[in-house]
Amino acid sequence: MTAQTTGRGPALDVFEYGHLDTLEDEAIHILRETAAERERPVLLFSGGKDSIVLLRLAEKAFRPGRFPFPLLHVDTGHNFPEVITFRDWQVRELGERLLVGSVQDSIDQGRAIEEQGARASRNRLQTVTLLSAISEHRFDALIGGARRDEERARAKERIVSFRDELGQWDPKNQRAELWNLYNTRVHRGQHVRVFPLSNWTELDVWRYIARESLALPPLYFAHERDVFRRDGMVYAMSPFVTRLPSEPTFRATVRFRTVGDMTCTGAVESGARTYDDIIAEVATAKLTERGATRADDRFTEAAMEDRKREGYF
Repeated sequence: MTAQTTGRGPALDVFEYGHLDTLEDEAIHILRETAAERERPVLLFSGGKDSIVLLRLAEKAFRPGRFPFPLLHVDTGHNFPEVITFRDWQVRELGERLLVGSVQDSIDQGRAIEEQGARASRNRLQTVTLLSAISEHRFDALIGGARRDEERARAKERIVSFRDELGQWDPKNQRAELWNLYNTRVHRGQHVRVFPLSNWTELDVWRYIARESLALPPLYFAHERDVFRRDGMVYAMSPFVTRLPSEPTFRATVRFRTVGDMTCTGAVESGARTYDDIIAEVATAKLTERGATRADDRFTEAAMEDRKREGYF
C-alpha cells in the first residue's frame, strides 16, 4: 500500500488500495473462512511460486499464532532437487508441520502402477497418493494455489469446489458463489478444494512476490543447465527421463515458469534473472505457463479436466 497525503490542512496518511491489495484481502478472507468452517483443512505446499504466495497470505491471515492446518506435499519422487531443498527450508523457517504423501509408496504398495517408456511420468499417479492422504487424515478442505488463468478446466472451478466421496469433481455440479459467500458444507467422506488465488493471474503472482520480496527456488530465475528438446519443449537433463536417440543435449540459459515433476515440466529459454525481468517477460507472454511448459496438459484436449474428474489437484 502506498501512503499519500491529501494536501489539505494537517498532513493525513491516506492509504490507497491497489489491485494487489484487493486480491490479498479476498484471499485472506477465503483462508479465514475455510479455517473457521471446516474441521480438518490442509494447505497444499509444493515449493512452487503459487503455494509460496499462499504461505505468505496464511502468515498475514493467522500470525502470530500457528497456522490452523498442516501443510501437505504430494511428492512424485521425480521433483527438482532444488525445489525439495527449498520446500524443507521454507517449512523450517515457518515452524509449521509438513506432511508428505509419497507416490513411490503408492507404487510399492500396489495402489499405483508406474508408466513405462521414454515419455513415462508419475504426474497422473499423484491423484492416487492425494486421495490416500485425504482418507488417512480425514481432510475435509484442501487449500491449493490453482488459478483460473492457468488452464481451461481450472477456469471452470469455483473458489470453493465440491468433491464427492470418491474425491471426484463434476463440473456440472457446481455451487453458486454470490459475492463473497462460500458454501463449505459437506457430508462425511466428502470434501472441498479451496482456491484463494482463483482470481489472480501469473502476472499478479509475480508482482506480489516482488512486492513482498518472497524467497523462491532458484529454478524460477535464468540459469545455465544441460537440456534437450522434445515435442517443441525444452527439458532439463534428469535421471528420471529417458532421452531418445534423436534428442541430443545442449547447454542453454533457461528458467522455469512452473516447477512440477521433472518428467513433464519444460523450461523456457530466458535471460530473466530478477523480479523485474520476469514481470516484464510474463507481461508479454502469449502462452500460459502450463500451456508453454507442461507436457501432461498436452496428453489430450481435455487432459486436465479428465485428471480433475478423477481427483487431481
